[in-house]
Amino acid sequence: MFGSVPKALWAREAPPDDENRILLATRSLIIEDGDRKVLVDVGCGDKWSGKTRAIFCIGETPAQYPGTLIPQYPLPGVTDVVLTHLHFDHAGGVSRFGSVGLEPCYPDARHWVSSANLENARHPNVRERASYLPENVDILEHVDLILTEDGQELFPGLTVHRADGHTHGLHWVELTEGSQTVAFPTDLIPTSAHLPVPYVMGYDMCAERAMEEKRSLLEQAVDGGWVVVFEHDPNLAAARLALDDRRRPIVREHVELSIAPI
Repeated sequence: MFGSVPKALWAREAPPDDENRILLATRSLIIEDGDRKVLVDVGCGDKWSGKTRAIFCIGETPAQYPGTLIPQYPLPGVTDVVLTHLHFDHAGGVSRFGSVGLEPCYPDARHWVSSANLENARHPNVRERASYLPENVDILEHVDLILTEDGQELFPGLTVHRADGHTHGLHWVELTEGSQTVAFPTDLIPTSAHLPVPYVMGYDMCAERAMEEKRSLLEQAVDGGWVVVFEHDPNLAAARLALDDRRRPIVREHVELSIAPI
């Protein structure tokens, strides 16, 4: 999760267990506007074998986080599903095993995904093959699917922006209403511990590009007073940012977000 950053540094913010695993969330963003209920990313889902579940500890709620929600069922009332990219920890909840086999979790919802990322997911390189799983990609042929492009406004105030450093065709989300902006940077800034520009993941396909894309987003977030939502941070859901005396991005203010009932 921290690439070439020495463990002695990142372990201060993300203490590992005896198997060198760290605690992470798969946080979704829910946007409600009148009759529309938009779900941004859908987490890991529940299509895991015993072996993969043990590797990733998927579905476990550690005792130190008693309020953590582990949704195993689709969220009711969703009209639109926006997928930032199709890695398993962001798109696994798009499908499930039903009585007649694999089925969409949100069959009546419109689904949105980057055209570039869908193409990438259909033909993954050898390094990303384990992250783009067919059961999360092929199911999109059975839903109402709209392919998105960089800078596209999906709904009034909700815009997607392309970033390719983590994976080709990723779209992070910007939500603006009046003078307020919420950014959902997905794996561009997965946790608050990844605010330092050099802290990029070993999963990133191009670390140099990821750092430049992160730097640009952080500059906008600091200058605009944006609320930044951290998709994988187990402790901090969202924050406003500032620069310290060495011009490094830091958390200025924690922002409380409501948690939807499951």
